[in-house]
Amino acid sequence: MDNIDLLLSADPLDPALGNAFVSAPGVGGIVTFTGTVRDQTQQKRVLRLEFESYEPMALSEMKKIAQQALDTYPVLKIAIHHRLGVLDIGEIPVVIAVGAAHRGAAFAACQYCIDTLKQTVPIWKKEVFEDGAVWVAAHP
Repeated sequence: MDNIDLLLSADPLDPALGNAFVSAPGVGGIVTFTGTVRDQTQQKRVLRLEFESYEPMALSEMKKIAQQALDTYPVLKIAIHHRLGVLDIGEIPVVIAVGAAHRGAAFAACQYCIDTLKQTVPIWKKEVFEDGAVWVAAHP
């Protein structure tokens, strides 16, 4: 698994760590997706997000996603990092970094990873508003 880096953490995420992991002599392009907590959704003010996970299964699914991306796209290295716990506006819940010889493959693999993560990985998000909270489905 030297071409895959996975992290679930209650500590703040640093996109530079994902970028550093996917850097390699054969890498000509790095694409990074960094998700941030926004201050509103569906015209409601968001105060914070709360993330919970079934960690063993989440890590297993994250590894599966990364391996599928490596098998499908001509990419060299992938980092998938996700935060757990309470996150305030502007904090980072997810970072995906992909290193490839060429940008097209890196973009495609990065999009595949974030889209699939939201559909299959057991990480649950609660949006907390001024007037209550709601658990949000992983995908629209």
